[in-house]
Amino acid sequence: MRATLRWAHSDLRTHRGEALFLVLATAGIVASLLLATALFGYATNPWQRVFTQARGAHVWLHTDRAADTGELAALDGVQSVAGPYPTASTTVAVRGTRASVELRGTAERPDVGRPLLTAGHWLDAGDPDGVVLETRLARALLAQPGDTLTLPGTSRTLTVLGIADSPERRYRPGEQPGLVWAPPAAVPDPGGQVIGLRLTDPGETDYAVQRAVTVLGAGAIGQVSTWEQARAEAQGDNRLLGQVLGLFGLGALLAAGLAVHGAIGTRIRGHLRDISVLKAIGFTPGQVVRVFLLQHLAYALLGAVAAAATVQSLGSRVPGRLGDAVGVWQGLPGHTVALFVVPACAVLFIGATTGLAAWRAGRVPPVPLPRPAAAQGGGLSVAARRALGLRMFRMPVGARGRERGARGSDGAGAPGAGASSGVAPGAGASPGVRELGARVPPALVLGWHKAFARRPRSFATVARLTLPLLLIVVAMSAWTTIDRFHSRPEQIGLPAALTVRADTDAGERGTRALLERDPQVAAAYPGVEVAALVPGQTATIALRGLGTREDPYPYALAEGRRAHGPDEAVAGQGLLDLLEVEVGDWVRMTVGDRPQILHIVGRSIEPENAGRVISTSLDTLQENDPRLRPTLYQLRLAAGAHPDEVAGRLAEAVDGRLDVHAVANPADGLSPLRAVVLGLIAVLALVGLIELLTAIGGTVRESERDLLALKAIGLSPRQITGITVTATGCTALAAVLLAAALGLPLAHWLIDAQGASSGIGAGIAQVPSPALLVLVGAAAVLGAAALAAVPSARAARRRLADTLSAVA
Repeated sequence: MRATLRWAHSDLRTHRGEALFLVLATAGIVASLLLATALFGYATNPWQRVFTQARGAHVWLHTDRAADTGELAALDGVQSVAGPYPTASTTVAVRGTRASVELRGTAERPDVGRPLLTAGHWLDAGDPDGVVLETRLARALLAQPGDTLTLPGTSRTLTVLGIADSPERRYRPGEQPGLVWAPPAAVPDPGGQVIGLRLTDPGETDYAVQRAVTVLGAGAIGQVSTWEQARAEAQGDNRLLGQVLGLFGLGALLAAGLAVHGAIGTRIRGHLRDISVLKAIGFTPGQVVRVFLLQHLAYALLGAVAAAATVQSLGSRVPGRLGDAVGVWQGLPGHTVALFVVPACAVLFIGATTGLAAWRAGRVPPVPLPRPAAAQGGGLSVAARRALGLRMFRMPVGARGRERGARGSDGAGAPGAGASSGVAPGAGASPGVRELGARVPPALVLGWHKAFARRPRSFATVARLTLPLLLIVVAMSAWTTIDRFHSRPEQIGLPAALTVRADTDAGERGTRALLERDPQVAAAYPGVEVAALVPGQTATIALRGLGTREDPYPYALAEGRRAHGPDEAVAGQGLLDLLEVEVGDWVRMTVGDRPQILHIVGRSIEPENAGRVISTSLDTLQENDPRLRPTLYQLRLAAGAHPDEVAGRLAEAVDGRLDVHAVANPADGLSPLRAVVLGLIAVLALVGLIELLTAIGGTVRESERDLLALKAIGLSPRQITGITVTATGCTALAAVLLAAALGLPLAHWLIDAQGASSGIGAGIAQVPSPALLVLVGAAAVLGAAALAAVPSARAARRRLADTLSAVA
C-alpha cells in the first residue's frame, strides 16, 4: 500500500495540471446535473403541492348564465364540484398598471379549488368591495393587501384584502385573464358562470369534459380548461431549463469519461517501462490497476463533493430563477437522496471508464517487449499526398531532351546534365516522361503523417475531442435561437409588438384610425379571439381572426401557404397534434351554437396558448358569424420603436379607454438560459482541454524515439517542434470540422423537436452564423497549436543522453 501511495503521489506531482482539470471538469458536470434535478423538482412540485392542498378541480367549465349545471355533480367519475360562481370580465388598474381579469363572485371560501392565502386575509362580508388576487396577477400589478384597484371607464374601486395561490391557469397578459375572488355583490352584472369538477380519476379528463358538454349543450360552453393545461403552464420554462441542463450535463459526463479513458490509455503507453518495473519488483496486475483506478476515482470524488457542497451551500443564493429553484428543491422530500445519488452516479461512471483503461495497464508484461523497427502507420496515402500538395506531375520530354538524355546515359554528355535539366526518371517511369514533385515543408508532411498514420488511435483521439466540441456547437445554436426570439420576433410568430383591447363601444374605423395616427405604429390589424370546442367536445382551442383579406396579418409560416381564400386558415403545431390532423385537412369546431368549418392550408409558428390556435382572417369569421366584431388590435411598430413608449402615448391619448400591453415573448422567461449556456460551454471547453492536453502529451512522448532520427536527417529543433504542432493542429482541425458537420444538424433537430413538443412547432431553430463558427473553429485550432508549442519545443531541445534513455 505504501508503494502504491508513493507511486500515486509521484504521478500527481508530475501531472498536476491534468489532475486539476479533471477535478474542475467533474465539479462542473456534477453541478450541472444537480441544478437540472433542482429545476425539474422546482417545475413540478410547487404546482403539485398547491393543487393537492387546494383540492384543485381537474376541469373548469365557463358557461353562459342560463346553463343548468346542477346535473354535473351526478355524472360518473365526478367526485365533487366547485360553484357555480358568477363571473364578469373587466379590467383593473393600480398605479398605472392595467390587467384583464375575471371577477368571480364567491360567497364563502371554496372547498374544491380552495385558494391558499399567502398574504392578507379572505373576503369579509362587511366589505363588499374587498377582493383577493391570484398571486401571479398581484405580482404583475405590483399590488399588496390594502391597495386600491380602479376599473377604467367606471367610478368603481376595489380594495385588495389578500393574495392567494391557485392551481388554475396562471395570468398571462393578452392570453389568460387574471383571477380575482370577490363577493357576489361585487359582480352585479355577470356575463357568465364557472363551475369546477374534481374527478375520481384524473386520467378520464377528456371523457368527463365530453359528458359535461353533452349534458349542458355545446352552445352553453364558453371555455374549457383542464388541470393538465395548468400544470404545463406552471412548469413552463423551468422544465426546459432542466432539460437543457440535464442533456448537456449527461453529454459532458460522457465526454469527461472518454477523456479520462483516453488520458489513462495515453499515460499507460508512455509508462510501459515504469509499469514493467513495478511488476518486476512484485506488483500484481490487480495492484497496478488499482493505482490508476483509485487515483482517478479520488479526483472524481473530490470534484463531485466540491460540486455538491457548493450547490447545497451557495445554490440558493444565486440570483434569479436558478436560486429560487435550488431553494425550493432543498425543501422537497427527495432532496437529500438526489444530493448523494447524482454525484455517486457520476463518480461511478468515471470509475467504470477508468477501470476499462486501467485494465490494460494490468496486462503489461514484466519484461518490456522490443518495439517494432518499422513504423506502424505506413506511408502517406494518395489522399494525404493530394491534401498536402504532393502531386507528381508527369510531362513528356521533347525530342531534344530525349537525345540529351540518351547521350548522358552513354557517357557522352556532360556530368550532371540529367540533373541540371530536371530529369529524374524513376524506376517505373515511362520513357519520355519525367516526374516533378511539389516542395512542401518537412514539418507539415511529417506532422500530418504523425496525426493520421495510426488510424485506430488517431480516430479515437479525434472522436473524443469531437464530442465536447459538438456539444459546444449545440449550445451555441441554443444561444442564437434565443437571440432570434429577441432580434427577429416576426420570424417566430410575433410580428406585432403591442395588443390593444378597447373598453368602449367605439367603432372599428375610429379605433383603428386612432391607433394608426401614432407615427411609430406601422400597421394596426383588427381581430377577434374566441374559445371554440374541438370535434369530440373534449377541449377548447383559440379561434383567432386577425387582419382582412385586403390587409392580411403577417403570420410566420413554417409549412404550407398563407390563408387567402374563404374558409382558409393556418394552425399551430399544438392544434394539429390535438386534433391529429395535417396541413390540407378540413376541421370543424363550435363557437357557442355556431359551427366554424375551416380548411387548414398552412402551419404557423404559434408561441401562444401552447400552439392550440387556429387563425384566419376577420372577414372569414364574420362571414360565418356576422355577430363577431373586432375586440382587439395587433400593432406592428416601425423599426426602432420602443413598445413601452408607444403604449404609454396611446394610453394617454385615449384617457385610459384602451388596454394596451406588450406582447409576451417566450424568450423573456428564458433569460436564465443564457447564463446556463455560458456555464455549460465553459465546462465542455474544460473537458476538451483535458483531451487536448492528453493528445499533446501522447504525441510528445511518442516522438521521443524519433528525435534522434529527425536530428540525424538534419531537422532543426524548430522543425521538430513544428511536427508536433502540426500534428496537434491537424487533429484539432479534424475534430472541429467533424463537430460542425454533426453538431449543426443535431442542434437543428433538437431545437425543433423541443419546439414541436411545446406546441410552438418546428422551424424556430437558428444555427450560428458561418463567421462565428469559423471564428470559434479557428480559435480552437490555434489554441491547440499554441498549447502544443511549449512541450514540443522543450522535448525538441532535450540532451542526447536524455533522448537515449527515453528510447532505451
